[in-house]
Amino acid sequence: MTSAATDRAGQLAGIGWILVAIFCFGVMDSLIKWLSAAYGTWQIIFFRALFALLPIAVLLARDGGVRALRTDRLLSHVLRALVGTVAIFCFFYSFANLPLADVYAISFAAPLIVTALSVPLLKEAVGWRRWTAVLVGFAGVLVMLRPGAGVISVAALVCLTGTVFYALTMIFVRHLSRTETNAAIVFYYMVTLTLVGAVAMIPDWRTPGPVDFALLAAIGIIGGIAQLSLTQAFRLAPPSLLAPFEYTGMIWAVSFGYLFFGEVPDEAIWIGVAIVIASGLYIIHREATLARKAA
Repeated sequence: MTSAATDRAGQLAGIGWILVAIFCFGVMDSLIKWLSAAYGTWQIIFFRALFALLPIAVLLARDGGVRALRTDRLLSHVLRALVGTVAIFCFFYSFANLPLADVYAISFAAPLIVTALSVPLLKEAVGWRRWTAVLVGFAGVLVMLRPGAGVISVAALVCLTGTVFYALTMIFVRHLSRTETNAAIVFYYMVTLTLVGAVAMIPDWRTPGPVDFALLAAIGIIGGIAQLSLTQAFRLAPPSLLAPFEYTGMIWAVSFGYLFFGEVPDEAIWIGVAIVIASGLYIIHREATLARKAA
């Protein structure tokens, strides 16, 4: 097989893995929303992190076992984990209080926020074209938040806050990935999340029955599988190729939201998400173009 054919096969495999990852995240998020009616956010977060360690052990084994966890930047890992903890709490809270599609639509603003934050935090240069795309994308977010309709809902603001903190975690990951393994980045995050969740859930702990326990465990295992799939996807194909496929999450959010919760996105969500996705795709295209020129 020629080098070009090998690269193409790897890229197609990468697309397949990211589609698997996004589907798994959709299933996981639906389970979170379902169980949020009976269990507190921190308790669900605890199970999400604890059982995610099982499939992550597979990643560790592939990346060299315990040796892959060696680091001289433990503080950076902890800070990344704490920022990620805020993000995941906001999203889990949002799943309990907003339609699935609304949460996904608002979270699609993350690449726009990463682009904006990369200037002060990573000292990256962002030209006027990408800044314009960021501003247009934020206009799409405002359409989804509906500020002209009265008071913006608390849940929508929490979701937007989670998106900002998620973008910050991506900045941390970019920074850490220069010296750290994927296994180390994910492992320290999940361990920190497990410990924080174990303490925070105590006041609202509710002992789950066998079925609910199985579902809570499934949240973590499916989430871990999704993380492994995502890691493999980015190992096989460039981010500029894979990023557009992340937006397929909206398909699962709308489908699962309608099937299991009777949710139907309104016009503002569709208009806003179209604007945000278009802006995000342009930024991805622009970054890929600049990368080719630099090469």
